[in-house]
Amino acid sequence: MSQHDLLQAFQTTQAFQWNKDEGFRLASGLTSPYYVDCRIVLSHPGPRHLVAKLAYEHLKGLDFDLIGGLEIGAIPLATCISDYGYTAHPTYDWRTFVVRKQAKDHGLGKLIEGTFSNGETAIIVDDVLTTGGSLIRAADAARDAGLLVTHALVIVDRSEEEARQRLAQHGIQLLRLLTLDDLKAAQAS
Repeated sequence: MSQHDLLQAFQTTQAFQWNKDEGFRLASGLTSPYYVDCRIVLSHPGPRHLVAKLAYEHLKGLDFDLIGGLEIGAIPLATCISDYGYTAHPTYDWRTFVVRKQAKDHGLGKLIEGTFSNGETAIIVDDVLTTGGSLIRAADAARDAGLLVTHALVIVDRSEEEARQRLAQHGIQLLRLLTLDDLKAAQAS
């Protein structure tokens, strides 16, 4: 299983769309001729397993305790990576957490759901990087809760230089499985 297989999964699941004329409105508010829907990829067990394996390969050399990010998109991504790491060799016991968009107004009123201790290290994950806003919000919330965050991993980096610079300014090193250019090249072939 390889990056090529993941590119094929984006094609076969139609998770990468290209509309030069009308474009797509993104969560960031920007309009782009390209739309990447990693939720489709993560909804299929084979591609989800492939994402987890490729992410594991990127992360296995790093020292961290938890994987998480903003609801909803980071939940399946963090979970599949954690599950893969638990069964891989070497085995990692990476716990997961989720940062709510706003703290609960009932129960314990938590902004972050998960079990962790002050000073533990976390990797922030997201499906697609466009502006970096989601990763930075999640990292800030995790840091406010006492976690140490130095890295983020995304399935697709839309290759916006400004986003990588914003992450670097917040002390976050980016890891990525694919770029928008990879998806465009695979679709053109």
